[in-house]
Amino acid sequence: MADRVYPKQATNGTAAATNPSFPATKAQQYGASRPVYRPQPERHRYRRSCCSCCLWTTIAILVLILIAAVASAILYVLYRPHRPTFTVSSLKISALNVTSASKLITNINLNVTAKNPNKKVVYSYNPITVALVTDDDIAIGEGSFGSFVHGTKNTALLKAAITSSNQELDDASAAKLKKALKSKKGLPLKIKLDTKVEAKSATTASTSNAKCKVDLRLKIWKWTF
Repeated sequence: MADRVYPKQATNGTAAATNPSFPATKAQQYGASRPVYRPQPERHRYRRSCCSCCLWTTIAILVLILIAAVASAILYVLYRPHRPTFTVSSLKISALNVTSASKLITNINLNVTAKNPNKKVVYSYNPITVALVTDDDIAIGEGSFGSFVHGTKNTALLKAAITSSNQELDDASAAKLKKALKSKKGLPLKIKLDTKVEAKSATTASTSNAKCKVDLRLKIWKWTF
């Protein structure tokens, strides 16, 4: 009688190998294709460095502005500077005439009193240009004051000759001047002073340049010719 042959059962490892594998899920596929993230610390350090630099620069500028403001306040308290004043002390008209040919002849002697009310500030003036014009900006004549140093608590008398020899006027300007000179209301005039002035302390050598313009106004009353 022949022996029966029984088939051997496959082991667990062999069975797992022969069984087909399941397809990968979408999450597994996305994870496999996703690039690996690598942080870049150097770029962050550069940004932090730039931010710190801008912050300290801003703080330094604010500190300098604060120091300048405090210094200006201290100087103002110590010196209390005031503007010089200019007034017309005398005006002598030798000639102010419009000819039939619309030419202007002017000869005026002008005296201006300048006062420096400061106790610790000295003004040093360059030559001062003097211009005499009407309210309509018609030029009457020009002259100048010489350069001078205006000491503390000082009053200076400035003298100039305002002249214009055969200055040609247009018909409209000549007619206005003739009418104004004959009018009982007088001829309003403006005296313009233009110069550069240097202000300095009476005890220190620090200086600063400034542009100085003065506009003086006056009227010539009942002038006839």
